[in-house]
Amino acid sequence: MKVIAIVLILVGVLAMGYQGFGYVTREKVIDLGPVEVTKEHKKTVFLPPVVGGLILIGGIALLLVNSRKV
Repeated sequence: MKVIAIVLILVGVLAMGYQGFGYVTREKVIDLGPVEVTKEHKKTVFLPPVVGGLILIGGIALLLVNSRKV
């Protein structure tokens, strides 16, 4: 549980700092035997700072609950 709490804290901090991430998908447009033409689509997923804060608070709460039980 401690590892999960630390991972949640790290993800929460990163989500608050970057507020999103981008990725690229490739789509085949033309396929004529040995000739292929592909198109790249750049997509971005935005994360509001509130989501990062909630993940961070959840990780801290999980860490505190875990430390009190031991």
